[in-house]
Amino acid sequence: MRQINLIVKTFVITALLIISGCGDSVEEIEVDEIEINEPNKENPSIRYLALGDSYTIGQGVSESARWPVQLSQQIEQESSLVVELDIIAQTGWTTSNLIRAIESNDIDSADYNLVSLLIGVNNQYQNKPFSLYEIEFDSLLQIAIEIAGEKGNVFVVSIPDYGVTPFGSSNSETIAKEIDQYNSYAKSRCNDAEVPFIDITSISRELGASSGALAEDDLHPSGYQYSLWTDRILPRVLELINE
Repeated sequence: MRQINLIVKTFVITALLIISGCGDSVEEIEVDEIEINEPNKENPSIRYLALGDSYTIGQGVSESARWPVQLSQQIEQESSLVVELDIIAQTGWTTSNLIRAIESNDIDSADYNLVSLLIGVNNQYQNKPFSLYEIEFDSLLQIAIEIAGEKGNVFVVSIPDYGVTPFGSSNSETIAKEIDQYNSYAKSRCNDAEVPFIDITSISRELGASSGALAEDDLHPSGYQYSLWTDRILPRVLELINE
């Protein structure tokens, strides 16, 4: 097997850890910046930017188990391309946090030729107005398209259902209903923009809290669950790359 040439650069801002076990309290945690190597300038490459929150940064799993990292490795295995991956994501981020983080990193248009977006669970968890999500998701989708240079280089991943986890089990029906509302809106906007919307919510619901499905915090997905996400995401991304 050839060597995987994966570039990971994680932009880090002090995170808000929303998982305090109960209530709405937040706790600051320190996250170390991760930077591996420099972009490969010689081989054909995909510059991939993953935008999101705890699900994208992989709260509770190793760096190699994050789904954008797993996806990057799979793309390299399935093609002759080198993937240069940047992640802008932190635990606790809402759509507002993500917009500010993108602005603070001063990313130019068309800096990347593949961009993913997975955001909204913390808007729901923190009881932000749904109208705020509608406005800011629209903005983030447009920002992603601008960063990627065109809509054909962007894909959106659905929000998983954390109501199936021990953390959310006491309010599972409400969580499921609200997550469906968020995903339905995102899917409709993606359809309008002709951007792929990839459903991984069904995977989270099928696995629930079964053995191996969750990280040690009993809330976030495990590396195994992320591998199933990757299996679902990969074929559509390969189509984007080859179009």
